[in-house]
Amino acid sequence: MDTTPSQTLIEAARRVMPGGTFGNLPAETMIRDGRAGRVWDEEGREYVDFLLGSGPMFIGHAHPEVTEAVQAQIPLGTTYFANNRHGIKLAEEIVAAMACAEQVRFVCTGTEADLYAMRVARAFRRKDKILKFEGGYHGMSDFSLMSLAPKRPGNFPYPVPDSAGIPRAIQDTMLIAPFNDLATVESLIREHKDDLAGVIVEPFQRLIPPAPGFLQGLRRITAEHGIPLIFDEVVTGFRFAYGGAQEYYGVTPDLCTLGKIMGGGFALAAVAGRADMMAHFDRAMVADEDFLMQVGTLSANPVASVAGLATLEVLKRPGMYEKAFATGRELMGTLSELLRAAGLPAQVIGEPVLFDVVFTGEPIRDYRGTLKGDADMLRRFNAALRQRGVMKGESKYYVSVAHTDADVKHTVEAWKGAIAEIAK
Repeated sequence: MDTTPSQTLIEAARRVMPGGTFGNLPAETMIRDGRAGRVWDEEGREYVDFLLGSGPMFIGHAHPEVTEAVQAQIPLGTTYFANNRHGIKLAEEIVAAMACAEQVRFVCTGTEADLYAMRVARAFRRKDKILKFEGGYHGMSDFSLMSLAPKRPGNFPYPVPDSAGIPRAIQDTMLIAPFNDLATVESLIREHKDDLAGVIVEPFQRLIPPAPGFLQGLRRITAEHGIPLIFDEVVTGFRFAYGGAQEYYGVTPDLCTLGKIMGGGFALAAVAGRADMMAHFDRAMVADEDFLMQVGTLSANPVASVAGLATLEVLKRPGMYEKAFATGRELMGTLSELLRAAGLPAQVIGEPVLFDVVFTGEPIRDYRGTLKGDADMLRRFNAALRQRGVMKGESKYYVSVAHTDADVKHTVEAWKGAIAEIAK
């Protein structure tokens, strides 16, 4: 019996990598190439792609303008470990786009960006504790992996570590609050204000939009006590609006973190914010004990920078966001109607450019609300969609400006078949 290209690769991967994966998706998910809003696996099967590399490919895979920019740069060198004009121009674009951004420091990953943002807050306040929200994802650092996805949620504000290998002492530096519960957050901040270095939040937490007034209240209470507010915009930056979630929701934090879209599919992320806080990266601007060391071999390398600049140039054109949001609204509305017609206890939550279904009829306002969903039904639904040529992760449909009417039509037909299958 002949083995398929995927089977050969899966066997090789399992020999040389734990679990046979890069740590993201199951070993069986093997992508060969992607163009615009579609991808193909090793056997040549075609999928409408709502995974989008976990979000970066907002203008689609292999966009010709991004490809051209990268191909023009590569013969000139791929990294210098020194300033380059493209990284400086990208920093200027970020400062112009994001309301909170007066200065920018580049890194390579969202994990680094969130880690350094918390470190900036600690340096600025000379305090140790950070408040984050249960279910909030801020990368893979020890501090971030506190109460990201606790199977048995603990009592607020005590954190639950999500991974082996995290020192117990880390728990003493983190406080956990429920998302969209402003009264509890205000109480915790007032109680711990003398120890708090900062508050970090996804303004749109995974799939959960902020309740009316929640972000505004969070901004008010942190400002009242002089506590830095950090928006993790690795996902929402340049996605919800050109100015990110801070533009979309009308709330300006003190610091934000960026990644995914701004790198155009290459490894690039950033911390951006108030100049007086960002000054901690500048040895000449602060006392020795307040200096925050940060270096990175590939930070703002010219290849990633030109890819990011080309991506942002596309997004600045008239109608780009209107197109993505119109596609997302059509998809969300159609999926909601199909689920309702099938009599399934389910709801579609999120924003038009980033949403998913949760199989429960109960309201969802925070992480604990998502636990009410039927996880097995979601897994079966996702598997049925993949069989029908729709690629997505365990959660989230990432909608792009590259998705076409044909992509929408294919997806709707796949939904119809998958819903009929799981409703049996």
